[in-house]
Amino acid sequence: MSRVQAALDELGTALRGIEGFDPDKFDIDRLVGALPDEMIRKLVKPIADAKEWERTHKFDLLFPDEGQYRRELYPRHKEFFEVGKTFRQRCFMAANRVGKTVAGSYELCAHLTGEYPNWWEGREFRSATDGWAAGDTNETTRDIIQKELLGEIDFSSGQKRFDGTGMIPKDKIGRITWKSGVQDLVDTVLIKHRTGKWSRLGLKSYDQGRRVFQGTAKHFIWLDEECPLAVYEECLVRTATTNGIIILTFTPLLGLSETVMQFMPSDMRPGG
Repeated sequence: MSRVQAALDELGTALRGIEGFDPDKFDIDRLVGALPDEMIRKLVKPIADAKEWERTHKFDLLFPDEGQYRRELYPRHKEFFEVGKTFRQRCFMAANRVGKTVAGSYELCAHLTGEYPNWWEGREFRSATDGWAAGDTNETTRDIIQKELLGEIDFSSGQKRFDGTGMIPKDKIGRITWKSGVQDLVDTVLIKHRTGKWSRLGLKSYDQGRRVFQGTAKHFIWLDEECPLAVYEECLVRTATTNGIIILTFTPLLGLSETVMQFMPSDMRPGG
């Protein structure tokens, strides 16, 4: 049962407890008009709170035990997560609109927060992590990866923040550093880890070249959309000393490219 449904059930119980309440003659407009404002706020608040929680906790609602989106309906996603315990490099190569980006963002959220679901059998990091997520260009990184992870930009608090409608829960999003020269694109963002420390996520793009992927060691790197082989090789170096992981999620629109060939069985390669 969802939090909203539970709140609605509680509201029904509260209404039935009002003296003189008759469900057969129930008139919502008359009831609202008769109740004091404070009582209305008290009755509605649990529903509003539940809706806001579900809106800003996408990660907690995905791959449930049962229901329309139960994880048994997504065996490829589950397999992709599980083999991470064995393999440092993984590729989710599939057609468009099958949930590749969802798989990548879901796993990154788990590594950043340390909040692994009880059914998780893949790779785990027990302390705060430092990683990257990257896409084709700054613009696609902002419009696809950033949105999937952090949600929409929100100014309601008087500051430039995120509304938390992405994969990472709103209450886990910490200090944000914005990238100069690109409107509304994150450079780095801190994510609250279950240990109380802060994980760090940086956003990058392939069109910046191999040079921007040089630097410090990383625990994980997510490459959404096919990347140049030079970028992929640099990412291997960045994760070598941490025994870190690299995950790729893309549709092979470029055919049998050098990157695609890294994940093809030898007997399926040209000349194999």
